[in-house]
Amino acid sequence: MPERRRTEARRLLGRPAVGRVLTGVLAGRLVAGPRVEDAVRVAGELVADGRRVALEHVPAPEDDAAAEFGTLIGELHAAGLAGHCELTLPVEPWSAELVRQAAAAGLAVASAGDLPGTTVLVRAGDGDAEQRCRFLASGRVRLTEGRGSAADLAFVRCLNVLMAGDGHPEIAASDRRLIAIAGERAAWNGRTPDSWEHVMPYGVLTDEQHRLVAGGYAVRVAVPSGGGAAALVARRLGGRA
Repeated sequence: MPERRRTEARRLLGRPAVGRVLTGVLAGRLVAGPRVEDAVRVAGELVADGRRVALEHVPAPEDDAAAEFGTLIGELHAAGLAGHCELTLPVEPWSAELVRQAAAAGLAVASAGDLPGTTVLVRAGDGDAEQRCRFLASGRVRLTEGRGSAADLAFVRCLNVLMAGDGHPEIAASDRRLIAIAGERAAWNGRTPDSWEHVMPYGVLTDEQHRLVAGGYAVRVAVPSGGGAAALVARRLGGRA
């Protein structure tokens, strides 16, 4: 796609009206929905089904993001779901206070930045991914797959580092080959099922998720929600996020 068309596509995806249409199309399939209540509802359904939840809530550009995240934390706590969920937070000046609120509610937090006490997100496609995994291997790390053979090889190298460490890896993949390799590496390193977990997208490979849970594996489902979630999913499907 020429750069001008990419720029135009990004501009359209950022429009609130387009975001609402995408949310309507994807809701119930790949996105929980635009509201905090949608995220809590889907989280409850997944937890009742024996799965954990990684909430990827994305407020719309015009929303008060800090207030919306705060509401979500409170609603998860009130519903008794906080201990089964992990909330991904952006790196913003107000994020540290939300991490404290989440901790008080018993809710884990994931972040791509340097927020103390959180699960660190590492993308296998980044050039420093393996180095970061070596540095973080004693903590909680969520390793996410990239695109292409080079990213797959980097993913496996990072996977080897994390499985050999003494931390708690979250292995985020929707490629069945990488899912199988994660199980093999865990077995090779003598890991117990509670010492690591699969992370898989909402609405994708649901049969595989059920198979893994039935086999005793921990499965955490990544659930996009919020007014900006559909645009995020669209970018991922297009290979731009």
